[in-house]
Amino acid sequence: MKILLLEDDVILSEILYEHLSEKGYEVTSVYDGEDAYEKIIESRFDLMLFDVNVPLLNGFELLKLLKEQHVNIPTIFITSLDSAYDLKRGFDLGCDDYLKKPFDLMELDVRIEHLLRVHSLNSSHVVIDANSYLDRLTYELVKDEQRVKLSKKDFQIIEYFLLHRDKIISHDELAANIWIDSELPSDSTLRTYIKNIRIYLGKDFITTIKGVGYRVNI
Repeated sequence: MKILLLEDDVILSEILYEHLSEKGYEVTSVYDGEDAYEKIIESRFDLMLFDVNVPLLNGFELLKLLKEQHVNIPTIFITSLDSAYDLKRGFDLGCDDYLKKPFDLMELDVRIEHLLRVHSLNSSHVVIDANSYLDRLTYELVKDEQRVKLSKKDFQIIEYFLLHRDKIISHDELAANIWIDSELPSDSTLRTYIKNIRIYLGKDFITTIKGVGYRVNI
């Protein structure tokens, strides 16, 4: 799992980097909000750990910017800001958890492991229904014990729908979270991917909400 760590305290950043790396996570450390933003736009991350009081673009501003651009990545704030107002602001902006400094590393582990379970990031399988799932290790759709190799984009689109199956997903949101490191797709290109996915999983798997976006029917 890939983690983006935004922490401007060099010593704490090194401690967290070493600890998380020993846990088997792939960690990218940055020290200011603008560098963090560039890394997030350039690459895919499974989890973000943000300090708030960092240079150039603080953690709150960064998460607000990402949400405005429909980038949805599980996020934990790790900060010395401990007022109820700051806590509320963090959750209002869309964070998944808020960890007040100083904290024990075990507590961080517990919170990360909780998010892994909630977002199905700690499993090689993303369950579709009782008879089918996505295999993250092979980029395959397994349906009724039959395996179908998917293109990377088809796989990522299906996975994103499944991880956000409780909401309508717009073109912009899908593009921002799937086409991170390449040119954004046109409407016709995205419709082609949706058509392909319906061939794999049935025409009723995804419903088009005209003028709004798409919703998975699971």
